[in-house]
Amino acid sequence: MTQGAPRTPARRTVLGAAGAAAFGVSAGLAAGAGTAQAAGTGRPHGRGHGQGHGSGRGYRSLPVPTVIAHRGASGYRPEHTLGSYRHALDLGAHVIEQDLVPTKDGHLVCRHENDITGTTDVADHPEFASRKTTKSVDGVAYTGWFTEDFTLAELKTLRAQERIPGTRQENTLYDGRWTVPTFEEVLRWADEEGRRRGREIWLHVETKHPTYFRSIGLGLEERLAKLLRRHGRHRADSAVFLQSFEPGSIQRLAKLVDSPLVVLLSGAHTRPWDFVESGDPRTVADLVTPAGLRWIASYAQGIGPTLDLVIPKDATGRLTTPTTLVRDAHAEGLILHPYTQRNENTFLPADFRKGTDPAAYGDAFGALRRYFETGIDGIFSDNADTALLAAEDFRTR
Repeated sequence: MTQGAPRTPARRTVLGAAGAAAFGVSAGLAAGAGTAQAAGTGRPHGRGHGQGHGSGRGYRSLPVPTVIAHRGASGYRPEHTLGSYRHALDLGAHVIEQDLVPTKDGHLVCRHENDITGTTDVADHPEFASRKTTKSVDGVAYTGWFTEDFTLAELKTLRAQERIPGTRQENTLYDGRWTVPTFEEVLRWADEEGRRRGREIWLHVETKHPTYFRSIGLGLEERLAKLLRRHGRHRADSAVFLQSFEPGSIQRLAKLVDSPLVVLLSGAHTRPWDFVESGDPRTVADLVTPAGLRWIASYAQGIGPTLDLVIPKDATGRLTTPTTLVRDAHAEGLILHPYTQRNENTFLPADFRKGTDPAAYGDAFGALRRYFETGIDGIFSDNADTALLAAEDFRTR
């Protein structure tokens, strides 16, 4: 696994991979977390008092809990479109998320996956019928159309559409309205929106499948760093987070830019794909131990765990007792931005569902209250307006 490097003399030295591989089963997954306390940074977290992390610029100045618009306002517009991003800003989201994949000619575009079968109208374009293929991405076979097989000019002839129309039928009203945006277009858009709204527009940017793309000559990190430098978002106090499920991608970015970095964490028994490729035996359960979190904190500023790592569910899908993850991460000076809150029953814990329609809204406010009570610093949400109201309720209760 690629080792990170300190970006300034004040940054902690990265722990050796050999020592990190010896981490045991996660204490953070054991039940019984108390009230989370900020530690390791000397900065207040301001939890539950209507405060941000602190004053001034940088990620510590953001409100707590921070509401991150997951792929934009994806509960209301087709995801990863300028329309979805703009609507998220109109709803009041603090941060807007982008997922990045490359085109054949090396441009970074905003799609949740490189498989664009379900998020564009590519299947309706006979001129691209021969591009349909089957690929193995991170060990999983997919059949469809992929961004890396299209030039940007070709990709721009497509139109975005709703990914889950059975759940979000209303979103299909906007099918065909927007193209697939490049990340450079999003950066220009964010600059323009910032001037118009009189505030910085924060972005939360993910490198998708970085090991896979590097293996086919389309490395993401260098391209991303170049764009960030061009738009002045490469500094420690820049209004951007960079995130990845592959720690190696974050370590690579740590050598290229000073922007705040976040390691995403999936299920406890999963392994980051770069770990699989390199033979690193650690699982996510190892990374959320105090020792694993200390290793992450040596090159990153935060983690983005799945909500189940914060409060596990039982066999019936109901929430149980919070883990110690929030407390343990804060002890290492890491912020936590868990994912993903959605309003529909199908995505909610069983104890917060209402009725039998999986597409109907459940008690999203009740679920959000439970998560905010753990002391998390923010949350990814498809429904930024709901999350903002819940955050306000929590701060003023």
